[in-house]
Amino acid sequence: MKLKDIQVLNEKETRGGFGEGIYEIGKANENVVVLTADLAGSLKLAPFIKDFPDRYIQCGIAEANMIGIGAGLTIGGKIPYTTTFANFSTGRVYDQIRQSVAYSGKNVKICASHAGLTLGEDGATHQILEDIGLMKMLPGMTVIVPCDFNQTKAATKAIASYQGPVYLRFGRPKWPNFTKEDGSDFVIGKAQVMSEGTDISIFACGHMVWIAIEAGRLLEEKGFSVELINIHTIKPLDTEAIIKSISKTKCAVTVEEHNIIGGLGDAVAQVAAKHCPIPIEYIGTNDTFGESGKPLDLLKKYGLSTPHVLAAAEKVMKRK
Repeated sequence: MKLKDIQVLNEKETRGGFGEGIYEIGKANENVVVLTADLAGSLKLAPFIKDFPDRYIQCGIAEANMIGIGAGLTIGGKIPYTTTFANFSTGRVYDQIRQSVAYSGKNVKICASHAGLTLGEDGATHQILEDIGLMKMLPGMTVIVPCDFNQTKAATKAIASYQGPVYLRFGRPKWPNFTKEDGSDFVIGKAQVMSEGTDISIFACGHMVWIAIEAGRLLEEKGFSVELINIHTIKPLDTEAIIKSISKTKCAVTVEEHNIIGGLGDAVAQVAAKHCPIPIEYIGTNDTFGESGKPLDLLKKYGLSTPHVLAAAEKVMKRK
């Protein structure tokens, strides 16, 4: 497939995909329990709460307590989904996640909305850009960063039957929705090849997959053959897909709404260093906090826009 052939179905919030997904899996699996830290509206939980009030726990603004309750519920065979903003899902409760969930191997699904710069006006205190790194370093933790509404919905449903702790990261704004509506193109731990090419590999996750698609289209118009891969599962990483791609293209750009230290870029570089050393350029925030602003304006200011990806791609191809 060429990137120009990818069609936008509509624009929807990825957190809306979570809301639909949790409702559908709630209907299908009576062991699914939802906990929130006073953010039911932001996480789109209203349908679940209406139909399954006995499986909904409002923990209030007490995120550490929520993680502890979630860990305890797994002992009785429940599948708890904890819900709040990404900053409060990780940075605020890292010790509880490490000790009560990861170390204990508890089957808790940590679902984190409003991640990254595209949270927008709430600013630096809420725009966590370190969470992928924090979570992927925990032994046994699975880390998933879906790219659009449909994929977030599919991931939300899939993790219910996936044994072990999971960190599911998604966002706030309306965003292009372009993956399959039935979610059949999402498999945990299996990278999604959006286009095959021979000149450059572009690896992206989350909202940045669409930004990478836009840049890739411009590269295709210039005559370059672009291989674009959606790394929606950061851990376990699909190393086979990465090695196969970079062995062919001999260069790569990584694109993420996260600090370039500790995120997707580091993960891809580690694979390349071990198996197939190549030049790599990184698109992400560069060891900095965010600020308040409109989502697209922030992406532009911090170097995460389509022109930045295009420039990085052209630069790295010259380094081969």
